Amino acid sequence: MRIRGVDYHVVETNAGALRGTLLLLHGFTGSHATYDAILPILASDWHCVTVDLLGHGETDAPLDVTRYEMEQQAADLMAILDQVGAQKASVLGYSMGGRLALGLATLYPERIQTLVLQSASPGLELEQEREARILKDTALADKIKKQGVADFVADWEKLPLFATQRYLSENVQDKVRAERLNQRAQGLAGSLGGMGTGAQPSFWEELPALHMPMLLLAGQEDQKFCGIAVAMKTALPDAKYITFSNAGHTIHIEQPEAFGYAVRNWLRIRGGTN
Repeated sequence: MRIRGVDYHVVETNAGALRGTLLLLHGFTGSHATYDAILPILASDWHCVTVDLLGHGETDAPLDVTRYEMEQQAADLMAILDQVGAQKASVLGYSMGGRLALGLATLYPERIQTLVLQSASPGLELEQEREARILKDTALADKIKKQGVADFVADWEKLPLFATQRYLSENVQDKVRAERLNQRAQGLAGSLGGMGTGAQPSFWEELPALHMPMLLLAGQEDQKFCGIAVAMKTALPDAKYITFSNAGHTIHIEQPEAFGYAVRNWLRIRGGTN
């Protein structure tokens, strides 16, 4: 799908669904395949639109880092919704995709029905935190370009954030690893530079003005994002928070059935029709 000068890989499932459109946004190093395990559950109700975000999967990886900025990618996603015929949509975002989902809600609130945010944050509140994170992400981007994706993935998998994935079956771990390895150094570096946690705007101050219903999800083993979800719930006008026991950052992979039905059941009540 050609969007604002960039080729996006977009997959539509159950385009005739009466409940409306659900846009699914993956995390860093992910792709549309991130949601393979839960898509059958959600697509029973919704017109699901899964997207390879800029620089990921089969979508283009521009050389210009500014093309990856949140405002640019948010505009791309609005154009994608236009092309699939969705005036409004609910959005499910994981990690980086959750940050982008909040960007959509802030920049285009009239187009967003509901938000489901998994292991997500509104960004960093303090300027000095953002500056420090930009330096860290810039160093990581340079390392990816110099050493390649395979070496990066080997280190990425060892992060404490993903420690709970070690308990998954070998088949599931292999699938996650293959998705990460199927990335390009230029795309990952561009994503970090243009829409990393430090580069993106902070949306903490905007949360009280976001009146669409939101579902906040976190795994109990992911204490950092549990704390962020609690703080977000306090700031948001209409939010529900659910934690998943025996799960970490990647609930949709670690407990796909429980995750899928929790999202579907909430959307049936709060999702409305688009």
